[in-house]
Amino acid sequence: MKMAYSSSSSTLLLSLFCLFSLILLPTFISSSPAAVQDPELVAQEVVRQINSTRRNLGYLSCNTGNPIDDCWRCDSNWEKNRQRLADCAIGFGKQAIGGRDGRIYVVTDPGNDDPVTPKPGTLRYAVIQEEPLWIIFARDMTIQLKEELIMNSFKTLDGRGASVHIAGGPCITIQYVTNIIIHGLHIHDCKQGGNTLVRDSTKHFGFRTLSDGDGVSIFGGSHVWVDHCSLSNCRDGLIDAIHGSTAITLSNNYMTHHDKVMLLGHSDSYTQDKNMQVTIAFNHFGEGLVQRMPRCRHGYFHVVNNDYTHWEMYAIGGSAAPTINSQGNRFLAPSRVDSKEITKHEDAPESEWKNWNWRSEGDLYLNGAFFTTSGAGASGSYAKASSLGARPSSLVGTITTTAGVLNCRKGSRC
Repeated sequence: MKMAYSSSSSTLLLSLFCLFSLILLPTFISSSPAAVQDPELVAQEVVRQINSTRRNLGYLSCNTGNPIDDCWRCDSNWEKNRQRLADCAIGFGKQAIGGRDGRIYVVTDPGNDDPVTPKPGTLRYAVIQEEPLWIIFARDMTIQLKEELIMNSFKTLDGRGASVHIAGGPCITIQYVTNIIIHGLHIHDCKQGGNTLVRDSTKHFGFRTLSDGDGVSIFGGSHVWVDHCSLSNCRDGLIDAIHGSTAITLSNNYMTHHDKVMLLGHSDSYTQDKNMQVTIAFNHFGEGLVQRMPRCRHGYFHVVNNDYTHWEMYAIGGSAAPTINSQGNRFLAPSRVDSKEITKHEDAPESEWKNWNWRSEGDLYLNGAFFTTSGAGASGSYAKASSLGARPSSLVGTITTTAGVLNCRKGSRC
């Protein structure tokens, strides 16, 4: 189909034709004589060659092989184009836009955390608003919340440009809301909260029972993206998604020093989680981790291009017949002979779990690591557990080398 051009566009194309015809004419004569008469084709070829050169110079791509980072990190003016990040998600959570279509809100006050009547300038005040907000931080700060931070829909927490720690108290809860992006935060040492009143919007507050003490708790949430966060040492899970949550991407995170890392699925009897779809991509599961990277129930889980450098019990486990598609990961087993197995089929005899669809495709096993597959090997069985193309496992080190919070400073690339 030919494109429609205005008269000014035609003039521009004619100029491009005149300018570059001497360079390109021999090529077009030898390959396609008819194209010589068409300035549109010449202009398109010029643009293609210019763009190809720019890509090779790294102007349009940072060439890390990490599709999320290559989408935005090469922009030295990222601080002026913050909301562009929302267009860089991949996987099942790729539709999460957070506060992309709203205004930027700056958190200036790390203290004064009133769970019911939060003050303007605080993080809690920002996250309960009804409107979409892209929430950033005025400076380095540590925020010790008194109760769970219960988020409203269409919010982004963007820690780039500052060192922001949410630590020492209850942490982030995403409950029955949608379109949440959490990027660039240190989330650690999270505690239980509850048995008190907490506000979840400008229009409502209510009594909260005792929380689990997760770093990020996703409860009935959808279109959620957690990217480039550093998480460690919480009371329960670092990131848990339960009670019908779906359309989630957990990417580029660095997780350390924790027992039960990631629970995806509420219980074996909670069948609403059969629709859960979660992408776990480009994360670094580092030192001091024990198990659940992740532990899955019922749904569909794409575990792709992650770097596993430590586990004490197992890396990937599950129950209640989840579909687990492990592709292009690097698994370095611990030295203990009885902990080499990556997988753990839980709460079921082999006669049952042998029918669960768990596959390993293109994974790299180091130091005796091994993955126990089960179920169908045919690719069609994993359609609902496929969310992006896996890169070769040999590239995992490059892809995940900057997992966790980035050192982003204004005026330079992250």
